[in-house]
Amino acid sequence: MIKAAAEEFDRHGYDATSLSRISAVAGLSIGAVTFHFPSKARLADAVQQEGRSVTLAALSRLSTAPTSPLRLVIDLTLELARLMEKEPSVRSAIRLARERPDSGAWSDTWLPMVRDLLDRAYEVGQLRTDALPADVTMLVEYLTSGAEAYLRRRMGSDPAFESAVAQLKRVWYLALVGVSADETVLPGRPRPTDEPGREQPADFQPDSTSGGKPVG
Repeated sequence: MIKAAAEEFDRHGYDATSLSRISAVAGLSIGAVTFHFPSKARLADAVQQEGRSVTLAALSRLSTAPTSPLRLVIDLTLELARLMEKEPSVRSAIRLARERPDSGAWSDTWLPMVRDLLDRAYEVGQLRTDALPADVTMLVEYLTSGAEAYLRRRMGSDPAFESAVAQLKRVWYLALVGVSADETVLPGRPRPTDEPGREQPADFQPDSTSGGKPVG
């Protein structure tokens, strides 16, 4: 029942999905569905919980790997992309959280782990002094949101579309090594957010032509 609901919510969204449609897809009577889930909202809650549980189980397996904190963050985002691609319950949890904002975001399941790993990566010198964990956490959110948007656009339309995991690996490579060989095109470096217990990078210098604001 939850599997059928996840597929329908993922495909059509919350408002356009009915309990009668879910019961038909699941091969159950509407009475059987409402016996366990008296409302669509209750069933959507169960689907979101299933998506979170699948995500937490995958992260738990990853967390035992003997690897560095920053590498684990990268592996974690690749696993999130794989889950989005392969697990309807995860895609449904993401979409339902967007359409039912009071139900809690899917990213709340994994963002605390990402932030903790990035704090550790910063402490052991795996991040540049001006790459603060809060900012890199934001980068991870952008990357996972981009992977989901890519899948939403491609799935069901082109059977030969590129894996989101493979695409994300390339984007991570660019993020880690940088793309510009010409320093004159760089915008002024934004001032890092003050964080308790963290010193501002000693070498921070805003762009003198832009007052520290991005150019353009």
